[in-house]
Amino acid sequence: MPAFDNISLEKGLYTSGNFTSALSGIDPDENYKGTPLEGLDAFQRQLKRFDIKVNGPYGDTVEKFFSTSQSSVLFPEFVARAVKTGMEQADILPEIVAATTVINSPDYRSLSSVPTEDEKELKAVAEGAFIPETQVRTKSNLVSLRKRGRSLVASYEAIKYQRIDLFTITLRQIGAYIARSLLKDAVDVLTNGDGNNNAAPVTNTAVSSSLSYTDLVGFWNSFDPYEMNMVIASPDMMAKLLSMTEFRDGAAGLTFHSTGNMITPFGSKLLKVSALNSGKLIGLDKGAALEMIKTGDIMTEYDKLIDRQLDRAVISCTAGFAKICDDSAKVLSI
Repeated sequence: MPAFDNISLEKGLYTSGNFTSALSGIDPDENYKGTPLEGLDAFQRQLKRFDIKVNGPYGDTVEKFFSTSQSSVLFPEFVARAVKTGMEQADILPEIVAATTVINSPDYRSLSSVPTEDEKELKAVAEGAFIPETQVRTKSNLVSLRKRGRSLVASYEAIKYQRIDLFTITLRQIGAYIARSLLKDAVDVLTNGDGNNNAAPVTNTAVSSSLSYTDLVGFWNSFDPYEMNMVIASPDMMAKLLSMTEFRDGAAGLTFHSTGNMITPFGSKLLKVSALNSGKLIGLDKGAALEMIKTGDIMTEYDKLIDRQLDRAVISCTAGFAKICDDSAKVLSI
């Protein structure tokens, strides 16, 4: 295996869809155990090779990536990583997604298991008797995948003297925009279903335009045999929740003021989501409600980022969502 500073970098490393993984195949991480480079991945070792400092008061400018033809190959991966960091910082999908599936096809059918009340009960079976069945089948309709992204428009001349860490802020914002769009798609599927006649059942509050603690207890109680361990609330519903006396006990208030996280009297975690229509909240069992399907990580148009030095390049993520257990997500509406 060639040492990290003798590797020939070329655009073909991006064709697999994962630049760092392809680079690690040439320059394995285990070769650096017990050395000063331990803890760096293959991409970070290449940054060190070309002495590219991406942050700190003495960080380099963008033009450092383009000082040689080989170092320019690192630029699309740097862009993708910065965007991904922005997505992770703004992303609450891990809080509500039970499973993530990565596919390499434009079509995907999720599994469906909708047991009856009788099937949910595991009854005693006599010796030699028939064991009750739970059917699992693929859904009738395909999961809809959407491409979400932004076009990055800038000339090399406009940014080459900008510090890399300053440019990174713009890229992280693009990641945050993508994360919010994906969350909106997830909320839509939880509420309206994934096209397989599985919209969430809606419970209306006892009194129009108001929300009482009794409404919440009844809503929580309707989830059996699932557990309502997550609540997604629109901003106005979050305000109503926080105004309730039951949500203002000492322990809940201390946690909210110190961490910004709200503890509910029934143990569910609360998330405020502006993508949810006003007057609504979604309760769900986060371990059974939602599947995320995606074609990979952040995609960048590496040809344009390397050869044309930005100009116009698309940064995107293609993903969709499917419901797993239909009754594990429900809507409370006022």
